[in-house]
Amino acid sequence: MFAYRITIENHNSYPIKLLRRYWEVFDSNTEQRVVEGEGVVGVQPLIMPGKNYQYVSGCHLKSELGKMEGYYTMENIENKELIKVNIPPFKLVAPVKLN
Repeated sequence: MFAYRITIENHNSYPIKLLRRYWEVFDSNTEQRVVEGEGVVGVQPLIMPGKNYQYVSGCHLKSELGKMEGYYTMENIENKELIKVNIPPFKLVAPVKLN
């Protein structure tokens, strides 16, 4: 089981709302799987200009190595425009593998 902390910063001049998440999870011993749904950790946070939102979540892998990447679908609250925000890949590595 891996835990990760995500911080989302709003560098826009307008508020944004996180509507959906889409994750591609790669496990070194199995095929890729997709995790998607509304919000994150049960909420759809509203992030005001210059502010951030942080959450902690987790991912279960069958091996000691993996990675995740994906995107969030955000909404510009002022004009209802949808914005796709890419999440760059990050590694999931059990501490024992770092030795």
